[in-house]
Amino acid sequence: MNKNNYAVIMAGGIGSRFWPFSKPENPKQFLDILGTGETLIQQTFARLQKLCPRENILVVTNNKYKGLCLNQLPDLLEDNILCEPAMRNTAPCIAYASFRIQSMNKDANIIVAASDHIILKEDDFVRVADYCLNIVSDYDVLLTIGITPSRPDTGYGYIQFTSDTLKNNTKVKGVKTFTEKPNQELALNFLDSGDFLWNSGMFIWSVKSIVLAYRKYLRDMYDVFEEGKQFYNTNKEIEFIDRVFAGCKNISVDYGIMEKSDNVYVYPANFGWSDLGTWSSVSKHVKLDENGNAIQAKKVLLYDSSENIIKISNDKLLVMQGINGYIVVEHDGALLICKKENEQEIKRFVADVSKII
Repeated sequence: MNKNNYAVIMAGGIGSRFWPFSKPENPKQFLDILGTGETLIQQTFARLQKLCPRENILVVTNNKYKGLCLNQLPDLLEDNILCEPAMRNTAPCIAYASFRIQSMNKDANIIVAASDHIILKEDDFVRVADYCLNIVSDYDVLLTIGITPSRPDTGYGYIQFTSDTLKNNTKVKGVKTFTEKPNQELALNFLDSGDFLWNSGMFIWSVKSIVLAYRKYLRDMYDVFEEGKQFYNTNKEIEFIDRVFAGCKNISVDYGIMEKSDNVYVYPANFGWSDLGTWSSVSKHVKLDENGNAIQAKKVLLYDSSENIIKISNDKLLVMQGINGYIVVEHDGALLICKKENEQEIKRFVADVSKII
């Protein structure tokens, strides 16, 4: 295993689309969404341990989730939990982790991954990620992993690749465009064209390349974290981060760097990836009954009901008749009943709920 390989797990989100199972005090990355016996962040940590030593895995999260990280990831070093004092999207999060890693190893190669995605073909993922880590150790490139689309999904961003290759390496493609979540018609066009991939949100680069990219494209943010280089890995690091982090621009690394950079490449892959962004995405990864219902509960009786997503406590009894295409989730004294086609509204429901409780 390459001692220069590092992993950054982004774990600061609140998972509001999975309410009421996921709540701000215990968000989805710390939950066993699929009923596997492991939480999503536990699966992610175990997966990345196949690529780099455990002492080289960092988790960037919210201050209030540090205890959850320590409890669920006993092999994670406490000093490797980087706490964001404010939510500022992915660019400040990745900048903090990158400057910290640079202070430890100037030859580091880094894979950045979300804490709440699932990967069904882990051996294939490890092979692809290891290959990409070797590439970035040799070339000044910013790599992302694109997933070969199997359907016109409107819940993912897309990457359009070109015929350009990296030094005649046909496995790695040049990037033409990044597109946010498209409508159905555009997603169909993307699928038919054959040159679009789902944006997995996984990035691979050397610490040298990403720090240079911040200097070139997000100079203000670069200056903030460069100022603190004498504090990283000291007892003054937290004080420094608490002082400067909230002042960082709220921007994604995709928009701030990847869409502007001229050395971005994508590796097309297919290893059973899903970002588990919605309840509907869960139904693609659990066993369905004969009527297409995804049920995670012990006491459920359904009559003339189909294509529902049901997750309730095992001590609760649910009887449904004539209900089709709904999400029914019960957890910790809250019950959600929502049409699957309207599940993007759940974030709004959560905002309204916060006003009355």
